[in-house]
Amino acid sequence: MNSVPQLEDLGDVAGKRVLVRTDFNVPLQDGEITDDLRIRAALPTLRWLVERGAEVTVMSHLGRPKGEPNPAFDMAPVRARLGELLPGVTLLDNLRFDPGEKSNDAAFVQTLIEGQDLYVNDAFGACHRAHASIVGPPAHLASAAGRLLAKEVEILGGVRDGARRPFVAIMGGSKVSDKVAIIDALSERVDTLLVGGGMAFTFFAAMGLPVGASLLEESMIDTCREMLDSDRPIRLPHDITALGPDGTLFDPDAGGEVRQVGQSIPDGWMGVDIGPGTAAEYGDIIADAATILWNGPVGAFEDRRFAAGTRHVANAVAESRGYSVVGGGDSAAAAKEFGVAGDMDHVSTGGGASLELLEKGDLPGLAALRGETVS
Repeated sequence: MNSVPQLEDLGDVAGKRVLVRTDFNVPLQDGEITDDLRIRAALPTLRWLVERGAEVTVMSHLGRPKGEPNPAFDMAPVRARLGELLPGVTLLDNLRFDPGEKSNDAAFVQTLIEGQDLYVNDAFGACHRAHASIVGPPAHLASAAGRLLAKEVEILGGVRDGARRPFVAIMGGSKVSDKVAIIDALSERVDTLLVGGGMAFTFFAAMGLPVGASLLEESMIDTCREMLDSDRPIRLPHDITALGPDGTLFDPDAGGEVRQVGQSIPDGWMGVDIGPGTAAEYGDIIADAATILWNGPVGAFEDRRFAAGTRHVANAVAESRGYSVVGGGDSAAAAKEFGVAGDMDHVSTGGGASLELLEKGDLPGLAALRGETVS
């Protein structure tokens, strides 16, 4: 995997005006930040620049304002929190208030870089997007990766290209279509790929098994069948926790029968978690791994009735002696929910970006930092 320029490659930054792209897409409730982790994660980069005399301007997106100003996504609470943590740093308005951000408009790029001397990208979670603030500035300014971005590239690149073995990947989540490319790529690199979550039922259907009312992507059945027929090291659940026809997912108060079934899901029943036997089997495989990559919950853990499988996997990853990487997104949320995030070796800050980097070995934002043309 190609390296990216580091902060030190910028030379003396004293008196220089530095534009820094961060990922301050923090969760908000009633205009208040509920978790400032993404702001604090950028502080090592920002402090490095400020302490060396740079004049720092920060830019970020927040939410999905659809290319126009929206008070619900105003940067004011983020600006206030950043001012508390690191005074003297300027934060621009929400990048996505301008349609030129997502379209990588050249005029918008010029607006962003006007008066700036240097550019730093520390927004790993947005590096898979060829947006104006990601790929535009490096074409005009001397550029480098921030500390957070550089760490992600180093760790994920190491997992992709030099993982110690046995290398075990755990792929969960609801849809095969969201992760078919990474499953395809990883299944050629890992020793075992453990599948869970809603995507398992499309694999079951590819095996000719009934899936009841479980989540199913009929358009992906042939793709799943091809992967299973290719003798790749894909392991599927052998038992499932299922919710009866009279139940409602994410509404425990509605009642509904819950039972353990095999790979054949009864008519009207919905598979909602890996079963205890599969959880134990997956846990044993994880325990023997030297490198572990976990991306996606293996059940509907947000419903407390169906959290057991994901909790078991999270604990197994946390307790393993192998090097563990959590690929951001819902799996990071699950690790936090079960109190084991601090026991993982690395929790990625970018769900989609981490998957694309593992799949392709590069991202538009990284290529731009290396001075390569990005379409």
